[in-house]
Amino acid sequence: MNMGDPSKLHVKVRFCLASELYCCVDTSKGALSERLVSIKEESMCILKDFITKHNVPTDIPEELSEASEDDDEVSENPPKKRK
Repeated sequence: MNMGDPSKLHVKVRFCLASELYCCVDTSKGALSERLVSIKEESMCILKDFITKHNVPTDIPEELSEASEDDDEVSENPPKKRK
């Protein structure tokens, strides 16, 4: 493979998360390693946004919140150990 002038090389990344397709293209000038770092940062931002977008809601219904408060209390009858 003829690399030619490294400043004319482009870094292009395509990846698929679930049914969504993402493409990152870095056409900036500079060392190839710097462009790879730039693509990595952009990819990590896309991944973070994807996770945030598809994450379970952070709101906890009151019913679950009240149940967890009951769990904090010490049980009068601790569970028995099985032999």
